[in-house]
Amino acid sequence: MKENKIMAWILVLLLVSGMNGFSQMNMGTHSMEKIEKAICILYSTQGNNVSGTITFTQTEKGVKVVADIRGLSKGKHGFHIHEFGDCSSADGMSAGGHFNPEGKAHGAPMSMSRHMGDMGNLEADESGKAHLEYIDTVIKLNGPNTILGKSIIVHQGEDDLKSQPSGNAGPRVACGVIGVAK
Repeated sequence: MKENKIMAWILVLLLVSGMNGFSQMNMGTHSMEKIEKAICILYSTQGNNVSGTITFTQTEKGVKVVADIRGLSKGKHGFHIHEFGDCSSADGMSAGGHFNPEGKAHGAPMSMSRHMGDMGNLEADESGKAHLEYIDTVIKLNGPNTILGKSIIVHQGEDDLKSQPSGNAGPRVACGVIGVAK
């Protein structure tokens, strides 16, 4: 009788642990879907009137970045991926610093040695609109250093692409969180 109870408990434990492994496998499969496209909708920080969208699309050569921003002053404006997907503060500071999981120095977007979040400058025309398209070979939509859930910050001034730690681009005029797109 005692042996039957022990066998029954062993069977229950095996079933429960097997079910747990099965549910974890299913969850793992879902979370391992390859992301092909992401989007960031930008909103103004307090006292500014900047808005726009930035899309990220996986290609064979890297991630295609397309930015369309409006409400900027004429000229160049630094824009970067920041470490937190938090735009809750009025000045955008809740987004933290540049996304830099590999601990590299700040640099130009075409440099292989740079913060992962370094995206250079947008250039706005007289009407305040900026459009930029390029292929980024450093940022990732998948894996441990994904940009998903991080934020994009647009700055008031030009990123000089060399000052440490962030390019001396001035106050933050817009912020948005990067999410998965269809």
